[in-house]
Amino acid sequence: MPPDPYQILFEPVRIGPLTAKNRFYQVPHCNGGGYRDPSAVAAMRGVKAEGGWGVIFTEQTEMHHSSEITPFIELRLWDDADIPALNRMSEAMKSHGALAGIQLAYSGINGPNLYTKEVPLAPTALPIRTFTNDPVQARAMDKTDIRNLRRWFVNAARRSERAGFDLICLYGAHGFGIFQHFLSRATNQRSDEYGGSLENRARFVNEVVADIREAVGDRMALSLRVSLDETIGALGFSNAELREFVEMNADLPDLWDLAQGSWEECSGPSRFKDEAAQESLVRGIRDLTSRPVVGVGRFTSPDVMARLVRQGVLDFIGCARPSIADPFLPRKIAEGRIEDIRECIGCNICITGDMTMSISRCTQNPTFMEEWRKGWHPERMNAKGPSEKVLIVGAGPAGLEAARGLSLRGYDVALAEAATTLGGRVARERLLPGLSAWGRVADYRAYQLGQSANVETYFESRLSAAEILEFGFEHVCLATGSHWRADGVARAHVLAMPIAAGMAVFTPDDIMAGRLPAGEVVLFDDDHYYMGGVIAEALAQAGARVTLITPSAHVSDWTLNTLEQGAIHRRLVAAGVTIVLNTSVAEITAGGVVTECVYTGARAERGAEAVVLVTSRVSDDMLYQELKARAAEWAEAGIASVKRIGDAAAPGPIAWATYAGHRYARELDTPDIGDALPFRREVTALA
Repeated sequence: MPPDPYQILFEPVRIGPLTAKNRFYQVPHCNGGGYRDPSAVAAMRGVKAEGGWGVIFTEQTEMHHSSEITPFIELRLWDDADIPALNRMSEAMKSHGALAGIQLAYSGINGPNLYTKEVPLAPTALPIRTFTNDPVQARAMDKTDIRNLRRWFVNAARRSERAGFDLICLYGAHGFGIFQHFLSRATNQRSDEYGGSLENRARFVNEVVADIREAVGDRMALSLRVSLDETIGALGFSNAELREFVEMNADLPDLWDLAQGSWEECSGPSRFKDEAAQESLVRGIRDLTSRPVVGVGRFTSPDVMARLVRQGVLDFIGCARPSIADPFLPRKIAEGRIEDIRECIGCNICITGDMTMSISRCTQNPTFMEEWRKGWHPERMNAKGPSEKVLIVGAGPAGLEAARGLSLRGYDVALAEAATTLGGRVARERLLPGLSAWGRVADYRAYQLGQSANVETYFESRLSAAEILEFGFEHVCLATGSHWRADGVARAHVLAMPIAAGMAVFTPDDIMAGRLPAGEVVLFDDDHYYMGGVIAEALAQAGARVTLITPSAHVSDWTLNTLEQGAIHRRLVAAGVTIVLNTSVAEITAGGVVTECVYTGARAERGAEAVVLVTSRVSDDMLYQELKARAAEWAEAGIASVKRIGDAAAPGPIAWATYAGHRYARELDTPDIGDALPFRREVTALA
């Protein structure tokens, strides 16, 4: 039995003609695999089924070829040829008693149709809204188009049933779904019976639901995902209008799936969004309908989950990112193993897989999307090899994950850390504005290592090559990290930039160590991820007058992929930071900097009392180089291998480090595969 406070989370709940075994509901989420990697996606969902989720959904599934969102890689259900791949997924989802759901999406004004070359259709003729501002417009649907679209949804529903799914989710949230486009006056400016009043704007969804019920209604459940609030002004579908819509159509779907208006708002990172951030928008909607309600909010605390159910706010706990960070979250709660939950840190690195059309990653769960490709399971390691003892130097995210994985395999691990705390870069970065949740990367692994009898941790242990050669470890893993450069080398400068001796120059390492510049500060961001914006915010909070200069067209440009770039810009403006875009720092003078337009090369001088360089990092691999130089001595010292991992090999995001640590732990003492691919892939068969 689950612990008393959480038993309510494991009650079965009816969804139309079906019953979910508990209240854990994995809402639809993308993963970078889609139609390209069907077995990888199926295995990932299957692990969640094993982890105890009651309802598991696919990601957005394009239900007709006239609306697709290339270059993004989602699932497709265009015709019968797509059924086998989807059936593989549904069978994996149902393998441990979960209900399998498919999210049917017609993207309308969000579908540029770059692959199919079809003319996009939408309620009103407007430019296509995409992340890349494609120069395409949609044609307004006429009555024939609407009848066709209703038929296409029925065809997709029937194919979904044949593919083995139990539930269908009609997508009308985040600005991406045709149902939201009809409901919102911003995208529905029609003057016929499908436009104008809320009753008219709701006509299309009512017709589609009725059509699907007639086709599969007594065999499949139907959910409707709608926006809680578009937050785009007077024309948007507001929270008040949503409540009116639910009350007017109380029993329309079998379940109401409620999510914030835009994807950026709904899936905002922990830097900008707390757990259960959407509670105020959801509270009270449950009273308007007899149907169950699911909501989201990066839920990581079982106490918060149970409270929301007990208070009647939600019937189901909707999770995407927390289900990625720990697919076994429900089972761990049921078994009373709360401390073993890998809590989502809200960094949104998982979303970057979708945004960059690549396989997704998770900072906390390095096995995400590697369940099929590499055969990695989030809760089980491969068997131990023939060797016994491993020395890991460096207790940052890579070293901690390597130690955790090796200890589970049964190796005796010595973890040597030069500092007095675990976490490496995470221990420093978690103290920066908004990044406290990132400390969970270290906290989770520190707890797990504390439960391991075969791991010994040694603090204040800065080792030399000579000492390592004397220890007698069979394998040496160097996770010694990296440091920020102070010479400006990155993208704009491939060689050290000119820096006058009289100027005070700082790096993020200085700021994190408490060495803060004052007065007029220029921060040059040629890194383009979160660090430049976070450091600028920290300096502004400390009283400095900060000007952030970047060669990019956006502040923290790469965070467009983590859905936080707009929030970062707004936060910096509110903090009083001056932002200068499309501009490089050509040189640092004794009195400031010389800037250079990235397009015209035009130069200008800007005064400053200090300059902060957020450019690139250098691997701290001196120990590796020293050991490599003495490779002839390894055999006599009993050393079989020396390997550097994580930032010590090549600096990258924290997720890259935990992945490197996990890979090291998995691959130690495994056969050399030579030039073979280190993962499986599915190759398209020739027609």
